[in-house]
Amino acid sequence: MVDESSDLKATYGNTSSIAEDGRLLESLSEQAYRNIRRDILSGVLEPSSKLKIEVLKRMYQVGPTPLREALSRLATEELVQIVAQRGFRVAPLTLGELEDITETRIMIESEALRRSIRFGDYDWEAGIVAAFHRLDRLESERVKDETAPLGAWEERNRDFHNALLSASRSTWINRLRNQVYDHHERYRRYALGRLKERITRDVHAEHRAIVDATLARDTERALAANRLHIERTLLDIRRVWLD
Repeated sequence: MVDESSDLKATYGNTSSIAEDGRLLESLSEQAYRNIRRDILSGVLEPSSKLKIEVLKRMYQVGPTPLREALSRLATEELVQIVAQRGFRVAPLTLGELEDITETRIMIESEALRRSIRFGDYDWEAGIVAAFHRLDRLESERVKDETAPLGAWEERNRDFHNALLSASRSTWINRLRNQVYDHHERYRRYALGRLKERITRDVHAEHRAIVDATLARDTERALAANRLHIERTLLDIRRVWLD
């Protein structure tokens, strides 16, 4: 009887080691993907900046192969661009794209919110109330200390908007919405770090208006409040380009 495992080991070496190496490479690639993605969305990696493998190796303590895999994956999400013969760069930010992203977000979220109001149950309502409460507490703290880091607020703001749309019963709507939200967040975070004067709008009141209309199952009022909220963010970001 032929010992196939011996043949494999003779040909390829220890197959368990090969499998372990493959899992390690996949893990390193995933780690690089998440870290680079986070830094693009937060603005640590500047729009249009070159992504040199040697520099990234030092920043993220990861080898070139998982880095290239991570960058290629981010290119499919339009967060990174592949430049022929020149490698990778962070996707640029433009006012035209921002306006397109804003309208797309409004369209997708309007349908998701409409469906959530239709299908949402008591647990969905409770999730909205809880997410709004957590965001409200953090916003109250930021009123007292405007220098507080934005990271925690961004996380709770995302959780709040996710809770509103969580009963849409559509995996594809949620998937597309998350991708558009990420790009919109990137513009917002970039702009907030560069505004020369304080934003005077009452974001908390805007969130409250969305919650009140949604829990009242007033679909058109909820959609209008959400649209106004997103459009006001567009106006804030535009100020960065006009200054």
